[in-house]
Amino acid sequence: MIIYRARVFDTPDSPFTGGRLRSESDIALVVDDGLITARTDLPTARAAHPDAEVVDLRSGVLIPGLIDTHVHLPQVRAIGHLGRPLLDWLDHCALPEEAKLSDDTYAAAVAEEFLTGLTSAGTTSAMVFGAHFGAAMDIFFSAAAKAGLRITSGLVTSDRNLPEALLTDVETSVAEGQRLIDAWHGTGRLRYAVTPRFSFSAGPELLAAGGALVADNPDIWVTSHINENRDEVTGVAQIHPEALDYLDTYDRAGLLGRRTVLAHNVHPQDRELARIAEVGAVAAHCPTSNSALASGFFPLRRHLEAGVRVALGSDVGAGTGFNLLKEGVQSYFMQQLDPTGGVALDSAHLLHLATSAGAEALALDEVGDLSVGKRFDAVLIDPVAGQPLDVGIRHAGDDSDALAAIFAMGTPGDIARVWVDGELVKAS
Repeated sequence: MIIYRARVFDTPDSPFTGGRLRSESDIALVVDDGLITARTDLPTARAAHPDAEVVDLRSGVLIPGLIDTHVHLPQVRAIGHLGRPLLDWLDHCALPEEAKLSDDTYAAAVAEEFLTGLTSAGTTSAMVFGAHFGAAMDIFFSAAAKAGLRITSGLVTSDRNLPEALLTDVETSVAEGQRLIDAWHGTGRLRYAVTPRFSFSAGPELLAAGGALVADNPDIWVTSHINENRDEVTGVAQIHPEALDYLDTYDRAGLLGRRTVLAHNVHPQDRELARIAEVGAVAAHCPTSNSALASGFFPLRRHLEAGVRVALGSDVGAGTGFNLLKEGVQSYFMQQLDPTGGVALDSAHLLHLATSAGAEALALDEVGDLSVGKRFDAVLIDPVAGQPLDVGIRHAGDDSDALAAIFAMGTPGDIARVWVDGELVKAS
């Protein structure tokens, strides 16, 4: 048992529905075998647990573990290619890199780099777009289990419009998908997600094969892309002329439900938003990627008004890194500039999108904030004394401003410690 004495910021109630930042300057969190059993003052905690170790974290700010709802395993070495729209970027930057994961040694190296990227950035849970190769997925799941993170991921499937090395067929996709589900889904903190790359590279039969896996394994997840780029949307309509719209390609295949996370959705139709809300699916908002690829402004207001659940994704490697703090502040910038009328976001909204919204989106009810009964997934923001972020936090007018400084200036270098389920996974 450990008592963590800390300055704590979290958002147990959504600021989008009236909640506010919960901030306390000196609170004691009692953690027993990874579970937060009390949230109280230090004298009370010590009186109840006189033999417990006390860890003083008040030099920094403790927040919940960050939750990334869209990030690509094979693209850690493709971060930073700028100046191309989506389909051009895929052809020249991402897909050649993804093909290299057919080599097991290469896949193992990328898996370690990817997991280091997550933990260094304070990401404790993630919906991970996997590899096109079953062996690479075994390697990744094995490495993720050792790292201890909460990972949902799966084999990426496509049968057209990609390099030949990345294509599969219906029978292989089903066989390999079921094998990976049997091997990894529900093992430790791992879960499986059916992952058609997008309807631009997956025809109706392949999408339906993924839907069959969901029907046979109803507790698995689904993730893919939707409405990211106008050329992509046009291409999907040509490949799937029977579908009402992009979303309908997934709906017809049995891939749309409460366990579905769809990345981007920059150019949705009203019917799509209504249907996403109806089934309870999630839009993963990826701000730096939308900016880097010039995909457009994410229509957050339309999503919220339609009742669509939204959380943050880094979209490595079109996104510019694993840092969800940067994604939060980029979302703020884009909403400020949206010519159609963005949502006025404050620092509590950003923390919610990066933590509790992600937990709710991924049905990780055990994490997302630092309340009693939650598992201790946490991040200590503790910048070097005298550095701009340290100055900003110390001289902030209130806790909301201090949190804003964290999002505006925070980097993985300012993250001193990261815990998952009470286990320390990063310590600087």
